[in-house]
Amino acid sequence: MSADAVVVGSGPNGLVAAVLLARAGRKVLLLEAAERFGGGLRSGELTLPGRVHDLGATVMAMALASPAFRELREQGLKGVEFAHPPVAAAHPLDDRPAVLVHRDARRTAEGLGRDAGAWLATAGATARGGFPLVGLLLKPLGPWDPAPRAFASAARFGLAGVLPATTLARRAFRTVEARAVLAGMAAHSMLDLRAPISGGYGLLLAGLAHLVGWPLVRGGSQELADALVAELRSLGGEAVTGHRVRRLAELDAPTVVLDVTPRQLLAMADLPPGYRRALQRFRYGPGVFKLDWALDGPVPWRDPAVAEAGTVHLGGTLEEIALSEAETAAGRHSPRPYVLLVQPYAADPTRGGHTLWAYCHVPNGSPVDMTDAIETQIERYAPGFRDRVLARHAMGPAELEAANPNLVGGDVGGGMASLTQFLRRPVWSPAPWRTPLPGVFLCSASTPPGAAVHGMGGWQAARLALKDQARSR
Repeated sequence: MSADAVVVGSGPNGLVAAVLLARAGRKVLLLEAAERFGGGLRSGELTLPGRVHDLGATVMAMALASPAFRELREQGLKGVEFAHPPVAAAHPLDDRPAVLVHRDARRTAEGLGRDAGAWLATAGATARGGFPLVGLLLKPLGPWDPAPRAFASAARFGLAGVLPATTLARRAFRTVEARAVLAGMAAHSMLDLRAPISGGYGLLLAGLAHLVGWPLVRGGSQELADALVAELRSLGGEAVTGHRVRRLAELDAPTVVLDVTPRQLLAMADLPPGYRRALQRFRYGPGVFKLDWALDGPVPWRDPAVAEAGTVHLGGTLEEIALSEAETAAGRHSPRPYVLLVQPYAADPTRGGHTLWAYCHVPNGSPVDMTDAIETQIERYAPGFRDRVLARHAMGPAELEAANPNLVGGDVGGGMASLTQFLRRPVWSPAPWRTPLPGVFLCSASTPPGAAVHGMGGWQAARLALKDQARSR
């Protein structure tokens, strides 16, 4: 096939770029090195036959909220069904009932006692900003739609969101419960919670829980990847697995979109010295140690209400979680790590039984087995958990990177999510998706707005590619 555009890598950003280019009438060739499409959207039988586990992303709030995926769905993306758990997220505590984050902001606030009003003024206000606010946050460099109310919401969000999560939690909330919940949300950023903008990550995730929920894709995340590939093929595009692109010189197309990180781009191309040095300075974040389990029944939570949550944050109080993340940021392994856990069966009974996954943060490239530390944290809130385990599957940073080279050192975020790298991602530029090589664009999570299944890197790269092609005609 002679292609107008070649997309290398089939993570969510690469898939979005491929579909948008094809919808614009371009002949698109999608190349994936692995044997299955999806990158971070792949699913497989990791433990027992018939048990469907997600290798990467499971919870898909951004897939409902981002401009890229909303555009795809509005234009007819088929084959994807989202399943919502009864409770978006839960945060167990040792000596009191778990805090439950519901789709309804007011119901959530009622569980926070004297911090009810503060929750509605922070997370609730983020949710009330709606899709216009999410659009601005996911398009920090534009293009922006003229929506004055969205800019006002973004300004209010920014005043709080720029703060470290520890500072924001202590200023905004008085209760142990509300502070802990914000810490659990903010720790998704993989930042030291004393770092600027870590509070903003927490507010955005909490706001999304109220705006769109924290759903899963019924049948596994692979279903979303497969639906995007099917859409590409229906538009005349070609998609090929098992084809690793080692050098850009192998490709012959006027447009090339790369769903890779700076490390892979450095190996694939001869780049101008200044750009090469900038990519070499790009910083990767902490890695993760991930466990998947097949269970003989649901997790035996001490607080039964936690069983209804799709996502569970384990780590205790704000102070405990902040200490754990600070240890990781300093290159150490916390003995009581913050654990992000997902129980898909709370929303989706089609995965062959009670499957579960969790991970904790570790220093980038860590070889340390964190199985016992993670399971001890689960047992802390669910005594007898280990008795339910039929099989387990572990993946440390080395195994994760071997399965997906974009996960450098186990970094599932595509690079450090710090303030300086929020916009310098991977270089300072008004359009960092465009490389100095003519017709070559970068679209991975190493470009703005960073990690999560939102497709915005692919959306931006495709938009720029189409603009450049229109100019050249």
